[in-house]
Formats: sequence, structure tokens, C-alpha cells
Amino acid sequence: MKFFSNAAYHFIEKRRTAYVFSVVFLAVGIAGMGFNIATLGSWQNYGVDFLGGSLVQVRFADPITAGELREALGGADSPPITQFGDEGESEFVIRAPLEEDVSITQVADDLEAVITSNLPGRGFEVRSTELVGAKVGEELQRNAFLAILLSFVLTLSYLAMRFEFRFGLAAVIATAHDILITLGFLAVFRIEIALPTVAAILTILGYSLNDTIVVFDRVRENLTAKGARKRDPVELVNQSINETLPRTVLTSGTTLVVLFALLILGGAVLRDFTMVLILGVVVGTYSSIFVASPALIEIQKRFGVGGEKKARPQPATV
Repeated sequence: MKFFSNAAYHFIEKRRTAYVFSVVFLAVGIAGMGFNIATLGSWQNYGVDFLGGSLVQVRFADPITAGELREALGGADSPPITQFGDEGESEFVIRAPLEEDVSITQVADDLEAVITSNLPGRGFEVRSTELVGAKVGEELQRNAFLAILLSFVLTLSYLAMRFEFRFGLAAVIATAHDILITLGFLAVFRIEIALPTVAAILTILGYSLNDTIVVFDRVRENLTAKGARKRDPVELVNQSINETLPRTVLTSGTTLVVLFALLILGGAVLRDFTMVLILGVVVGTYSSIFVASPALIEIQKRFGVGGEKKARPQPATV
């Protein structure tokens, strides 16, 4: 981190280039969503958790791992599998989509035939089958959206009280930017949206806010220095970003090391979840520097400190 001890990079001056990158990525994501609506009938590739489907519980007579069962059902393309019961028991719940005009009994029979074919000699029984209706999935979609919306409201309220309203508004803009880019990534690559994916998105939201608040806290500290109110706001924000750069690089770098290890060693079941988190860490770090900080300056320039436009030119006070 000594490499950044005397950092003096001009981040804010590069904000227009960053805006172009953000607009391009957002446009690609929106185009992906539109293409999904035309081809899938939905803007995202929702999984069984949101569209409904069948839950098939199977129990093996001999010990077997979830990885073995997953390979037998198609590897990376297998339906989600969850180990059921106490540790060490070979009992699993398989969540399979339920296609139109296909009964849940037929789904269970097809799964049983595939397991018998790919795991010969492994005795097992189908203990239960259960239907999850699409209405449950719609409720989960609504709750996920409300969770993200509520987080925005609480963030704005907290930062308005802890700092000033303009800090909260800039942080919400940056966080919305991160969520939209993440959703666009999911749409373009048609990553299946399941409950773990929603958990990853909420994790990204928290990570992005944390990084932004660290920078904003340093901005606030620098504003209390003697003569700070007369300084160029671009210079002051640049100074704040550079002063927090060692912490930003260290936090993001160590987080990415762990996530890449998880991506390589975690297997197919954690692949999508980890990919979303990796994207979120990168985009969250980028937005705290190139979206949230410039947004703070733009809000100040247009509306002043208290949220009202200045009647005549005043010294900038980021």
C-alpha cells in the first residue's frame, strides 16, 4: 500500500470518460433485457424459485454426495439440488422446472429414470413430490424488489442524517447504477435468477454503499479543515479519493482473491452466485470513485448545500 501513500490521481477530471463507459454498459444491459422479453417472455432468466416448479425429494440407501447427484443429472445444467436432513444423510431435494402440459408425476418419473441410468446400482427412493405454484414465485419477485427499494430509502435517510442530503442522494445514484449494471449482466448472459442470486445482489448493494461512505466520510473530514470551503470542489474530492485509495484497493483486492478462489473451487453450484459478487465488487469500487463522487459535485453545483439553487455564484463547498 506504500505505492498509494502519495497518490495524487485526477479521478474527477476523467468522469466524462467514465460516464461513457457506464452508459454503454447500461445500454447493453437494457438491450439484453429487451431481447429476453422477446425470446423468453421475461426480462430475466428466472429459475424455479421465481417461476414455480416441482420439488422432488429422493433418498439413497448408500452414501452419495450432492456433487455426484448433480453430475448424474447433467452437471452444470442440472436442476438445483439441496441436501436434506441431518449431516451425512444421502437425502436431497431436487427443484425442477415444470413445463406446460407435463404433470408433476411425469417430472418425478423422468428424474428417477435419469438417476437410475446414470447411477446404476445405487438404490434410492422418491420420498415425496411437491408442486410450487407460480404465484409463490411472483411474491418472491415482489419481495426482492421491495427489499432493494427499502434499502435505497433507508440509505438516503441515514446519509441525510449522518452527513447531508446531497451525500445520500449521490450514494443512492451510485448504488442504483451498480444494481442496473448487475441486472444487465444477468440479462445479457442469461444467468438464472434464484434466491442466492438475489442474496448476491443485496450483498453488492451493501458493499457498494460501504465503499462510497468511506470516500464521503473523508470528504466530510476534509471539509472541516481550515480554508476548505474556499477550495475547488474537484480538487477536494480528488484528495479525498486518493487518501482512501489504499483502503479501497486493499479491501477490493482481498475480497476478489477470495471470490476467485471460490469461483474456481466452489463448483457449479456456486458459480453464478460468485460471478455476480465478483462483478459487484468491481462495479462497486468503480462507482464509488467515478459515479458517486462526481454525482456529489454535480448535485452541489446545481442545488447548493441545502438543496436549493444559489441565487448568485458562491464558493463551491462539496
